[in-house]
Amino acid sequence: MTIQEVLTEGKRQLSSPCPGALIDTPALDAVLLLAEVLHMNHEGLVIHGNDPVTEKNRKVFLSFLERRRNGECVAYILGRKEFRGLVFAVNRNVLVPRPDTETLVEEALVCIGEKKNLSLLDLCTGSGAIAVSLKNERPSLKISASDISAGALDIARLNAVRLLDGRLLDRRPVNSSRNKIQFFQSDLFETIDERYDIIVSNPPYIPQDKLETLAPELQLEPQIALDGGEDGLILIKKIIARSPDHLLPGGALLLEADPEQMPTIEILLKKEGFREITLYKDLAGRDRVIAGAKDGEQA
Repeated sequence: MTIQEVLTEGKRQLSSPCPGALIDTPALDAVLLLAEVLHMNHEGLVIHGNDPVTEKNRKVFLSFLERRRNGECVAYILGRKEFRGLVFAVNRNVLVPRPDTETLVEEALVCIGEKKNLSLLDLCTGSGAIAVSLKNERPSLKISASDISAGALDIARLNAVRLLDGRLLDRRPVNSSRNKIQFFQSDLFETIDERYDIIVSNPPYIPQDKLETLAPELQLEPQIALDGGEDGLILIKKIIARSPDHLLPGGALLLEADPEQMPTIEILLKKEGFREITLYKDLAGRDRVIAGAKDGEQA
């Protein structure tokens, strides 16, 4: 069979009824999976469409299709996902980075502005996508990142090494102590004593009773990174309550959450004394990130 014939078969399989997955981009998924097997890009598949595919490669492709039809997302199959122009390693220990979270990164960058040498903590770092992206774009930031999951931290550290180490940032190599991201295994602030100019977090915020209604792909992602307790806010409440003790005067807290949770989160922030509470919209125009400042001179 040729590349084009194998690709057509893959698109057909992913377009057919599939109880184990929610495949809304079957053609793209098939292209990405076959390109991985053949070590080509999309353009290469087109140019070499009439070239034969070995039986060995065809079997690997079919195994990828089966995994996709069983609900495994393309990012887990490939072992990587692009986020803000960087390609992050991912596995089932971490959530797959999503475009909505770019809103959190963008607003953190606005908060940082042109200020140098600020300190930032990324709670529930997962793959490290937020921390590594911020360090990549603002090298002078002193960044710490934490997660309760040792498996997630392994991936986050791997991504920091792959994407930052060896590059010249701010005219200094990132393997200097000044440019390292410091990782902690911690249940929120449990093992963290420092205070920061900025705290960011994309914590678990899905209510427990909605977990079983999620798409099959999401149900294969780590539940510890999704489960927000009975109301979806159990960790967010803890973060808001404890953040003032870990923020410098004028420091900022930025949280990603479900748009429907924002009114409640705003009330919680006000109760803890946060001011200048602001909502930021995602690409779909929904309130996705909420921010508040701690009392004191502006950081």
